[in-house]
Amino acid sequence: MDAVAHFTQLARYNVWATARLLDAVRALPEEAYRRDVGLFFKSIHGTLNHLLVGEHHLWFVRFSEGISTKVALDAELEPDRARLDTRLREGAARWAPLIESLAPHRWNGTLDYTTMRGTAASLPFAATLAHVFNHGTHHRGQITAALTALGQPCPELDLVYFLQNPSKP
Repeated sequence: MDAVAHFTQLARYNVWATARLLDAVRALPEEAYRRDVGLFFKSIHGTLNHLLVGEHHLWFVRFSEGISTKVALDAELEPDRARLDTRLREGAARWAPLIESLAPHRWNGTLDYTTMRGTAASLPFAATLAHVFNHGTHHRGQITAALTALGQPCPELDLVYFLQNPSKP
């Protein structure tokens, strides 16, 4: 599989898994949604905000515009629950068009950016893009564990389920 096809598929999986997770989170009462349940970013709300920060305000901008924004990893960029849901869905949908627009030489190159500490970094382009999707999977897994601990049903988010039926929400 070529890089564009592979990463477009991961971007489509990211949209699918994000939508399924957010649909499950919608059923949570507000108190449970914001409760510190022991996640690294404390609550489900905090972890979803971290995904907004990491995937969309840091990495997407680095890949699409070549700039590094300054934002704390635990910033609450969107306090409103419904708007956060919308922003995460819209942000996930932006990755596939970006991937499809990338010049072929980018895949074997590097991503040069400035770290959160202000130092220059240069990482393998494709491997770093894989990190973005892996990072989302990691935090979605934390949220599904929190949903289970809160006694809520969780969607199956494994990639293999997406591969078996990518059109099913």
